[in-house]
Amino acid sequence: MIRIGATPVPHADILNFIKPKLEKEGIELKVTEFTDFVQLNLALNNKDLDANYFQSTPYLETYEKQYGVKFATLVGVHLEPMAVYSKKYKSLSEIPEGSRIALPSYPTTEGRALKVLESTGLIKLREGASLLSTVRDIAENPKKLTFYELEAAQVPLALNDVAAAVINANFALQAGLSPIKDSIAIEPSSSPFVNIVVVRPGDETKPAFQKLKAAITSPEVKKFIEEKYKGGVIPTF
Repeated sequence: MIRIGATPVPHADILNFIKPKLEKEGIELKVTEFTDFVQLNLALNNKDLDANYFQSTPYLETYEKQYGVKFATLVGVHLEPMAVYSKKYKSLSEIPEGSRIALPSYPTTEGRALKVLESTGLIKLREGASLLSTVRDIAENPKKLTFYELEAAQVPLALNDVAAAVINANFALQAGLSPIKDSIAIEPSSSPFVNIVVVRPGDETKPAFQKLKAAITSPEVKKFIEEKYKGGVIPTF
């Protein structure tokens, strides 16, 4: 049995899709859903999970440095383009001076969101700003926007209260939002934030995990992602 933790959409959806295939190969895949990013790596490190599937390499590297732990990447599976959404405005140019913008507050996730806003021209970050940047690293803010930092899963819930919000694709999809159809700006395709399956060091070579790797990067999974998420999730294998 492989005990794997994941955020609900699209990660748990994809894992549940491959469960029957793995069962035919003699592997029971037990999928546990989490909404708190931090708990997933804690559970893996504490051996309450055998693997997790929710994060990108920049997030993983930051977590490892912050907590002094080490994990191993089994495989990269997909990209979830981060995007800007608004229920009040149809374009970035319509957002008035002094508006409030909601952002996810996790390390690297906030920096990623700020990079998306910078790519639109709404703000400019200081020279040398990284994916660990926060709102304190904003060097230019011509519209005098204010930023509302929230736990990532809560950002879609704030849409009615702010001019716009930068939302992770998985949480956008859970809220019924399409990054392709509903956003007013989207992350550039050069993003390094491919979502990966992570295990403890040494497990990545074990036969059961190699079967998981093969199953989650199969042509059937690629078709499933493309048909179900219609550009909101992009397979990278």
